[in-house]
Order: sequence, then structure tokens, then C-alpha cells
Amino acid sequence: MNTNLALFEDHQIRRIYDEESETWWFSVIDIIQVLTQQPDHQASRNYWKVLKNRLNKEGSQLVTACNQLKMTASDGKDRLTDVATAETLLRLVQSVPSPKAEPIKLWLAKVGYERMQEMADPARSLDRARETWKKHGRSEKWIQQRMTGQETRNKLTDYWSDHDIKQGEEFAVLTNIIHQEWAEVSVKSHKKMKNLKDHNLRDHMSEAELIFTALAELSTRQIAESVEATGMKENTVAAKTGGRIAKKARMELESKTGKKVVTGQNYLPPAKKKMLKKSI
Repeated sequence: MNTNLALFEDHQIRRIYDEESETWWFSVIDIIQVLTQQPDHQASRNYWKVLKNRLNKEGSQLVTACNQLKMTASDGKDRLTDVATAETLLRLVQSVPSPKAEPIKLWLAKVGYERMQEMADPARSLDRARETWKKHGRSEKWIQQRMTGQETRNKLTDYWSDHDIKQGEEFAVLTNIIHQEWAEVSVKSHKKMKNLKDHNLRDHMSEAELIFTALAELSTRQIAESVEATGMKENTVAAKTGGRIAKKARMELESKTGKKVVTGQNYLPPAKKKMLKKSI
């Protein structure tokens, strides 16, 4: 996970990016502090405690959508902190009367909820991504495959969201199952093979790796849809089956070409590659 701070006006908002689930998690207390305009974190924690109890009594799903991750506190120590995705926070903001409600909604849409931006203006988002990949030396063929794969990925995660799969940890678990099945290596191990740390694995995949990832995720979604898979148990079965379909295709290609599809090749800048070799 990649941890950093984001600024809203004069406030520092702690956030963590979970690359495997492609999700930003924000500190709920930091957002509450902005909304309530409290002078310190303790007052914000007390407000959140009361609000959580009220939401639970009302039967709201907002609290269960929150997670707990370690974040650095004001004293420099890492402590478990209530966190939520921008999607959950946008709904949570409605429960807190505040003049900062609309500004914080706009801020969340801008810095944290990239899918929201894509939905609002897909063409601009795609053009921006294409230009970024071009600057990093990707070919047009690679860029097209990366974008096609992302569309396939989005359709799968949309299905999960609509069928009782929680964004974040459960997304990551299912993603790893699919990857383990088709590639016979976990997401974490695949990143290690490529000497990647705080990088998006898909941005460093070869064209073949992207294609088999997309095939595995497409197969998973279509299998899940055919049986109306709901919840982790049923979607885990679909994930394993979808991954195995791509594995069979991968093994057949490898037997014909004599070349491995899953490799340690990456797109890291030459200077960074040298530094990694020296540190090994």
C-alpha cells in the first residue's frame, strides 16, 4: 500500500492507496474534522463515535462499508484508523450538517474517486491516460490493449459491486484468485518478479500479460453472470473457473512458442533499474 497526505484547504487528509484493489482509502476522522471544523482530532473522534452509533441504530450500511488500516497519527506512531473509500465518504457527508459539505464532495471527486471523474468525462480521462503512457514510451498497440483491459476490469468490478462484494479487501482477494489461477503466481509475487514496489502491476505488463489478464477477468464476469453469483463464496468459484480458462490458453500458447507469458520484464526507467540491481 502507498500512503500519503492530501490537502483540503489548510487541512491534511491522510489516505492510503491499495494498488491491488485500485482504491483510495481516506481517514474518516480527518474528513469529519473538516466537516465539523473541530480544532483537534479528539473532538472529531468523539463526534465520529456518536455518529457511528446513530448510523448503526438506523440500520445504515455506511459504517460496515468502512475499514480499519494503520495510519500515522500526530505523535508519529502508526495506529489502526477508520478509513473509507471516496464513494462511502460522499454518502457519509450527507449525515453531517456542515457548510463544508459541498466543497469536500468536490474535493473527494477530484483527488480520490477517479472512477467518478471517468464517468463524468470519460473522453478526457482516456485522453489523459493515453498521453501519460505515450510519455512513458508505450506503443499504440500496448496502450490500446491496456485501455481495453481496463474496460474489462471495470465491468467486472461493477458486477462485484452489484452482487455483495465489498470494494477494497474483497475486490483484492478475488483479483488475486483470478491472477493466481491464470498466471500461477500471486499479484504480490508477480510484482516482485518485475522489481516493482509502489507501481501499478498492469502498467508494467507485456501485451501478452495484459491480454491473458483481460481474458481471465472477462471469463470470470461472464461465468458469474451466467449463474448470478452473489457474495464471496459464489464469486470465488467464478474467479477460479475464469482464471483457469485463461491458464489453459496461456499454456497452449507457451507450448507453441516456447516462450513464457509471465515474465520479470517491466517498463521502469533505466536509471531506476540500475538502482534496483545495486540494492539486490
